[in-house]
Amino acid sequence: MTETTAAAVTWRIVTDGVMQFVLDGPPANALGVPIVEGLVAALDAADVEGAHVVVVSSAVPGFFAAGADIKHMVGADSAAFTAYGHRLRTTLDRLAGSQTISVAAIDGLALGGGLELAMACTLRVAGRSARLGLPEVKLGLIPGAGGTQRLPRIVGRGRALDIMLTGRQVPAEEAYAMGLVDRLVDDGTAEAAALDLATELRSRSLPAQQAVIRTVDAAFDLPLQDGLTFEVKQVQGLFDHGEAREGLAAFLEKRRPDFA
Repeated sequence: MTETTAAAVTWRIVTDGVMQFVLDGPPANALGVPIVEGLVAALDAADVEGAHVVVVSSAVPGFFAAGADIKHMVGADSAAFTAYGHRLRTTLDRLAGSQTISVAAIDGLALGGGLELAMACTLRVAGRSARLGLPEVKLGLIPGAGGTQRLPRIVGRGRALDIMLTGRQVPAEEAYAMGLVDRLVDDGTAEAAALDLATELRSRSLPAQQAVIRTVDAAFDLPLQDGLTFEVKQVQGLFDHGEAREGLAAFLEKRRPDFA
């Protein structure tokens, strides 16, 4: 399995259709320019490979990612602050909007921009000692890389306000109970569990998975009847142009479907 590095991010092909991005910017994986540019390069590589699933993990003990690069922000003028924020936001938006399914493997702290990175992923797997939070109010700021928009969609308005207004760190057990974490595992096993999940996801139909995401996201934006109409269009599209015919035939023939 060949590893490639750009700045503070390493990526590798784990198996056909599955890639892993590893954040490696000690001491805390602050989302400064090196990690942001590394994520961009890793996403470029995933596009070239046509990855079905990407796992985002950390090589730094105790940290998934501890947030934005405060030292960089303190030394920045208004224009530099704007440019840095734009680059971080567009990178996370690209991850969130990708046709590739993504899984964050969280062991340790995922704070500020680190949690925003995890929330930009499709799913989140966390160890029991992980802690998650958006502490920007303690710095006189608000989450500025999607946190104010993604967190309420994941956990609801009240819980999101509680987390952001206090800036507190949410224990993994609580995060799992509120849906911020999708799978809770033993400490030190988040990466392995995320890779196992990625392998499971890889065996499913990517067009169907993408349609699931589109349709679920539409539930937050459309009235019920419009959402149901959108659902029907997605189902029909999968039958006409997706992999549904192969899936149905494989079921009747009692064999594994040959999805792309």
